[in-house]
Amino acid sequence: MIAAVLAGGSGRRFGGDKLLFRISGKPLILHTIERLEKADSIDEIVIVASPENAEKLRPFGNVVVDELLVGPIGGLYTALSRGDAFVVAGDMPLLVPEFVDFIVELFYSEKKPVCVPRWGNGYLEPLHAAYSSEFRELLEEKIRAGQYSINRAIRESDACYIEIESLPVDWRESFFNVNTREDLERIRGTRERVL
Repeated sequence: MIAAVLAGGSGRRFGGDKLLFRISGKPLILHTIERLEKADSIDEIVIVASPENAEKLRPFGNVVVDELLVGPIGGLYTALSRGDAFVVAGDMPLLVPEFVDFIVELFYSEKKPVCVPRWGNGYLEPLHAAYSSEFRELLEEKIRAGQYSINRAIRESDACYIEIESLPVDWRESFFNVNTREDLERIRGTRERVL
């Protein structure tokens, strides 16, 4: 299965291009990619970028350009043009490879259009989930209708839900994403400096 790293955001809350922000000497996005490389179920990694940041991200891997520019749903739609995909955000440096493998294995055994972690309160983690290429058809309908919520599309499909509370507690750090500079404090032993 491919892993698609969504990297189209502008980083407004962060105050700059957070994916290139260096943590422990490496750009944030590289931490995400390196964690995915440790997952046995991932055969290839693609970076889904906006036209504006595509060139800056090419040094980190195979870049696919999202021309839709309608938010994460457009990045997901673009990623699924390559086939089934495990999809994450580029600002998730604490991904747990074993958790990725667990989701992908469940995705293949359940044979559902999407396999997504769900919290007890119903909140979904759509950017830490496995999607079938067939799910792209539903996304296309939603995008044409101007409905850009991935969660809504998932809930309207025959999804496989993974109850997070039943999983190892340490897997939850996999969901951590960097939105602000304060979030960087959660990553131990780092020295931040801008590229």
